[in-house]
Amino acid sequence: QVQLVESGGGLVQAGGSLRLSCAASGSYRRIFAMGWYRQAPGKERELVSIALGGGSTNYDDSVRGRFSIARDNAKSTAHLQMNSLKPEDTAVYYCFLDAPAGRPWGQGTQVTVSS
Repeated sequence: QVQLVESGGGLVQAGGSLRLSCAASGSYRRIFAMGWYRQAPGKERELVSIALGGGSTNYDDSVRGRFSIARDNAKSTAHLQMNSLKPEDTAVYYCFLDAPAGRPWGQGTQVTVSS
């Protein structure tokens, strides 16, 4: 059974930076993708960024140019570097992993950006 453990997050002022990490444990044969969703109070969960096989990445328009995702296939980890943070980036961030057995989720980590 794959489990995801998230780290990082916290409170930062607008314009600051944070780095989220996601580590997968357990056995699996193949990982198709890793990434993050986020959910702000009163809003639906939205995809922030995804790192696909072969090194391709994608970002929501709201974070493109400010966030950067990196995936380490050998270690089954992913990192989300978040720069130039804005108050509207405040949310709980959830990492995920897509594998043949399904999509496990991380426990979520709070990111709060003060103005």
